[in-house]
Amino acid sequence: MSRENSAPPPFIPLTETNNPRSADLDTRTTREILEIINAEDRHVIDAVAAELEPITRAAEEIYARIQGGGRLIYIGAGTSGRLGVVDASEMPPTYNVPHGLVIGLMAGGEGAMFRAVEGAEDKPEWGREDIARLNVNERDAVMGIAASGRTPYVIGGLQEARARGALTISFACTTPAPIHEAAEINIAPLTGPEVIEGSTRMKAGTATKLVLNMISTTVMVRLGKTYGNLMVDLQPTNQKLRDRARRIVERVTNLSAADAQTLLDQCGDVKTAIVAHHAGVSPEAARERLAQAGGSVRGALR
Repeated sequence: MSRENSAPPPFIPLTETNNPRSADLDTRTTREILEIINAEDRHVIDAVAAELEPITRAAEEIYARIQGGGRLIYIGAGTSGRLGVVDASEMPPTYNVPHGLVIGLMAGGEGAMFRAVEGAEDKPEWGREDIARLNVNERDAVMGIAASGRTPYVIGGLQEARARGALTISFACTTPAPIHEAAEINIAPLTGPEVIEGSTRMKAGTATKLVLNMISTTVMVRLGKTYGNLMVDLQPTNQKLRDRARRIVERVTNLSAADAQTLLDQCGDVKTAIVAHHAGVSPEAARERLAQAGGSVRGALR
């Protein structure tokens, strides 16, 4: 058969290849299995570090979109989708951002978080429909997550988002890959074959969690949601977080625990308490300063 008429080789992602270092895994002792897994996990940090340039570009572009009134939308299937949903759901309580600023889309819908929806990831039209349902536009950033780099649902979603003018970012643990062709920014930490062949909840899942944490945390810091490394915009919705809010005010103001709590009660939130104390102004004046500084404590104190 001539080369012109031969079919192209099938796409096999790096995550689907066999790992020779764990080939005899079922013959190993418990300690040896754990040592193999731990040794493989060490490769993840270096793989992510090698992608810092596109990760940086993605974070900067997402920050610019949110500053302009846009949103960050993750779209994925299986483990990739679940990690996107988790990262999105943690933004409101951690950084006091409105629900809907960071969104996680999952192939098969919310129910797929806990029980697999068979075939959902194979439907690119579902990805397109989910993006269209959110009225995605040029102000938004959409990050498609697919460890294998080939999930049709995710590719369909990215294609729809790009057609609507949104910033598109692909994440996969293999390259080249179909998902990268659908996005403007490509992030591809090459974590290598999994300890259990194809089980991307392992190294690929760890890399996904790391990158999503890096991007969302960096964007929130740039938005003024921290003061130094302190979580000053948290929502104190339980006792642990109420205690953390008081400790932050204690640390920044050098007040006693009782005085810090009194100040916090008077001001209503951590940011206002810090600004009111250090600027020597009323809670109302502190809130006005924060509003003028875009919510940045450092800016309000300048």
